[in-house]
Amino acid sequence: MLTVAPGTRLTGEAAELPLAAEGMVRRIGPVEALSAIGLVDGASVYRSDRIPAIQTNGIAAYAARTDLLETIGATVRNGRWLDAATGSYPATVLGSAAAERLGINRSGADTKVLIGDEWFTVLGILEPAALAPELDSAALIGWRAADSTLGFDGHATKIYTRTPDSQVESVREVLGATANPEAPNEVDVSRPSDALAAKQAAGDAFTALLLGLGAVALVVGGVGVANIMVISVLERRAEIGLRRSLGATRGQIRTQFLTESLLLSALGGVGGAILGSAVTAAYASYQGWLTVLPLWALTGGIAATLLIGGLAGLYPAIRASRLSPTEALATP
Repeated sequence: MLTVAPGTRLTGEAAELPLAAEGMVRRIGPVEALSAIGLVDGASVYRSDRIPAIQTNGIAAYAARTDLLETIGATVRNGRWLDAATGSYPATVLGSAAAERLGINRSGADTKVLIGDEWFTVLGILEPAALAPELDSAALIGWRAADSTLGFDGHATKIYTRTPDSQVESVREVLGATANPEAPNEVDVSRPSDALAAKQAAGDAFTALLLGLGAVALVVGGVGVANIMVISVLERRAEIGLRRSLGATRGQIRTQFLTESLLLSALGGVGGAILGSAVTAAYASYQGWLTVLPLWALTGGIAATLLIGGLAGLYPAIRASRLSPTEALATP
């Protein structure tokens, strides 16, 4: 997806796209879908007429085309989207953040917000829009309703276009001159998916870092288990010698110490899973998020500790089984 927005003039003033910009951009061959929004100047959004004018909550009112959701890939969480009929009447669809700031969690005929000096019925609430985050804190109104009710001037402030991947660069080169032939330098062309890809790459890198830290913690834990078990063998030589003299086989001694190592690791793994789950739940609750604890992650963590503990306890177990009874009993 490529977007077209007005930039700034050489004098530093904000530029604007021509009224015909949408139609001209639509004529570009590789453009498969197009939609637009237009900022409605001076139309602040409030939950009621009792709220002070300065408390706008950062919510902006935009005129929106009816094909906007299809173009940007957004979805409606509650209610429905604007259509040709509702787009002509005082009705609005709120972005996810805008609905939260206004304290609205459902749409309906009895749910209204004040936009400018007019009351608008809330038709729906959107899910967060990954490719158009500016819509999250917006109240979206039909193009005709914005014109007739709020005095919208009709100039688009952002045009969204869908283009095949193979044609992105060629379309990007001509978008500015097509949208505003008289002043192509006053047009900003961007690709929101680049920012989304960068965000995803950063998230993947962070996840890999956490996995690396977890692997280091497992290795350190394994070294700790091995160290404890080696010391245990050294301190319990007399016990090992006594058991061997009473008829215990090397396999039984080996199994004893390996079982102790696995038990020690299992206790650590279960304790770590419980502590990690508690911290995750507490942080999610603090952030107001839904707590999600995948079963595979919990069982995988415990299984990993058992595997590391088993490997770490294998050498001490073998060492203990190789002690001869006379040598072990002779140890003070």
